[in-house]
Amino acid sequence: MTPHNNSPLAEPSSLQGTPGTDLVVDVGPIAHGGHFVARHEGRVIFVRHAIPGEKVRIRLTDSGESSRFWRADVVEVLEGSPDRIPHFWKPADSLGSWSRGGPPVGGAELGHISLQRQRSLKAEVLAEQLQRLAGLQRTTEVEAVGDNHDDGLGWRTRASFAVTSKGRLGMHAHRSDVVLPIKEMPLALPGLNELKLWDLDLSGIARVEVAVPANGSRPLILLAPEESTSPKRLHSILSQLPHDVSVASFDPSKGEVLQLRGRTWVQETAAGHEYRVTGEGFWQIHKDAPDTLVGVVTDYLSGGGYLQPGAAVADLYAGAGLFTASLADAVGVTGSVLSVEGAPGTSRDARKNLHGEPQVEIVQGRVERVLHQRPRNFDSLVLDPPRAGAGKAVVKQMMAAGPRAIAYVSCDPASFARDLGYFQQGGWRLESLRAFDLYPNTHHLETVGLIVPAS
Repeated sequence: MTPHNNSPLAEPSSLQGTPGTDLVVDVGPIAHGGHFVARHEGRVIFVRHAIPGEKVRIRLTDSGESSRFWRADVVEVLEGSPDRIPHFWKPADSLGSWSRGGPPVGGAELGHISLQRQRSLKAEVLAEQLQRLAGLQRTTEVEAVGDNHDDGLGWRTRASFAVTSKGRLGMHAHRSDVVLPIKEMPLALPGLNELKLWDLDLSGIARVEVAVPANGSRPLILLAPEESTSPKRLHSILSQLPHDVSVASFDPSKGEVLQLRGRTWVQETAAGHEYRVTGEGFWQIHKDAPDTLVGVVTDYLSGGGYLQPGAAVADLYAGAGLFTASLADAVGVTGSVLSVEGAPGTSRDARKNLHGEPQVEIVQGRVERVLHQRPRNFDSLVLDPPRAGAGKAVVKQMMAAGPRAIAYVSCDPASFARDLGYFQQGGWRLESLRAFDLYPNTHHLETVGLIVPAS
């Protein structure tokens, strides 16, 4: 493998550890996080925008003599994979972006790979994590959801943006403070693109969050002003925004959402229920994700006889109550549902969404603290933790609650596999597992596992 830069006489040793250096490498398997493994003189390099089996020219983006591994982007394909396709989005195309002098935006790092191959690669990541962290040999298909003929586009109901120094809507390059302007978001629902936020002068705003519900209800734009932004400037920005859209300001550090126009929340629909979700409150971002996940969870628990009228169940990391509402339907007024959520604003949403369900108890607080303070037995549990997973302490508490089954919804195969390992150490096993491509053209995937006592 030969290093390349503007000086053909440069010695390899003078190039090692220098960001911006070009190398030619053979691409190996995919790794968790959207990278592909390559090696240069024994050094592991995590390469983005590659495909296994390719020979590519890469540019180091994060390196150093003391680094355990380096990071790089593909800048030229020398021997391509048959699964490589033209990238659908110019700002996210590594080859085109580097030819224009800079890195691509993050957020669509698998857009150069056919959807079928994307899903097989995600299945490889899931299998590798299960083997490495849980000692479990299991191959699971990553299933498409919704319209399988949409090229993996137009599915996002939520998007987060930065703002360039010139006040234009933008996105960060991967692992970088660089903000690159954009003029479209192909992964998002048409309603988000129709807002045309990239045409506005957003000077004075540090971050923009947009929620466009799949049911067609009123969108919400959240603006995070810079500390120096005056009320007059904020009003000027507000006057540029479409009048039929709700607008609020928010402080990410404090979690405060203040009304500027319309509502501070959006109305979502899933599994026959309506949900109010305030500000940055969590909601599945794929338009078809809520119905898909609720369906799998309830099928797992009902099909095994773990969820029936009169049962006692708990929904942990419950958010605005997506799963809680369907669990309440299943157990009826003779059963009980404990719904636990740590974020105060999201927990308030859950109270509003489930105020007419007497069998539901909404508790705001950290899951481990609530389970410690309110020890009780449950027939089954549902958990949908953040990317970091539940962790060893919570897994122990869940097993101690004596459920006959646990439905675990995860957006990260590594934390899921780690937690599954904790369950196995406690005498539990993975009964069923399904995986879904809820984030097409990115490296992310969603899994739903049914975990039961081994005995």
